Amino acid sequence: MAEVLLFNALRAAIDEEMAHDPTVMIMGEDVGHYGGSYKVTKGLYKKYGDLRVLDTPIAENGFTGMAVGAAMTGLKPIIEGMNMGFLLLAFNQIANNAMLRYTSGGNFKVPIVVRGPGGVGRQLGAEHSQRLEAYFHAVPGLKIVACSTPYNAKGLLKSAIRDPNPVLFFEHVLLYNLKETLPEEEYWLPLDKAEVVQSGEGVTILTYSRMRHHVIQAAKTLDQAGITPEIIDLISLKPFDFETIGASIRKTHRVMIVEECMKTGGVGAELSASIMERFFDELDAPVMRLSSQDIPTPYNGMLESLTIVQPPQIVEAVKQMLALKV
Repeated sequence: MAEVLLFNALRAAIDEEMAHDPTVMIMGEDVGHYGGSYKVTKGLYKKYGDLRVLDTPIAENGFTGMAVGAAMTGLKPIIEGMNMGFLLLAFNQIANNAMLRYTSGGNFKVPIVVRGPGGVGRQLGAEHSQRLEAYFHAVPGLKIVACSTPYNAKGLLKSAIRDPNPVLFFEHVLLYNLKETLPEEEYWLPLDKAEVVQSGEGVTILTYSRMRHHVIQAAKTLDQAGITPEIIDLISLKPFDFETIGASIRKTHRVMIVEECMKTGGVGAELSASIMERFFDELDAPVMRLSSQDIPTPYNGMLESLTIVQPPQIVEAVKQMLALKV
């Protein structure tokens, strides 16, 4: 067992899969000699060469389209978005071309992984603070995964690379320096399963990515008041793991969704609607959503922090849902 930073866990996943399968390659801006903006690919070009760790021009639509073509002809490309917001330039390639397995009647497979940093960072400004999970959530044929710890980051990325379908793999820019003890042997995690982070009663809190850690922090405060919520890290944003979600709702009968995504048209909106359709009779209260403000993320640090959900807001909302004094 060894303690590993999250960005190193991601690198280990890529390294292991590239060693296992010579068709696995990675491409993107500065992924080669520079080692990636957050050093996820550091040193891999020395081990695997410049053709399997390919530095590309600043042209997201171009190299994403190239990755789709490479996948159709037998390779397994990993696309790194230097910042996931930049991949809006490749929306057509991801949304239209990546569904070629379906539109070709199964004649082609498109085993690509699109990964990179996103979310609200520390004063990165509106254009570098995008949460693309909502943008791509409606696209048919995509799997969407959000890692939140070094352990699940490594296991999920290894599974994503081996999946024959296009996978969007979201990493949070503020989680790269998380540390966790990882097994020395290889392991894989399912892409479609949520994780019960903490068992509890009274309310189910559904969350993902960085907000997992905000919820855990809030739960420590709630525990002092004798409240133990059940915390579930969604991990799979498409499809949702309704088996795990449903089992929790049948136990707690209350649901709160905590996300960094925008409230209007966000992941929580779709999740809330689906819960109402599937589990309405199990609910003792309306589904509550705590989401980011519907505004471009300010550059100013104090204003930025006000746009996203903070642990004290979660504590207050849980007490409100349980009809306790705040």
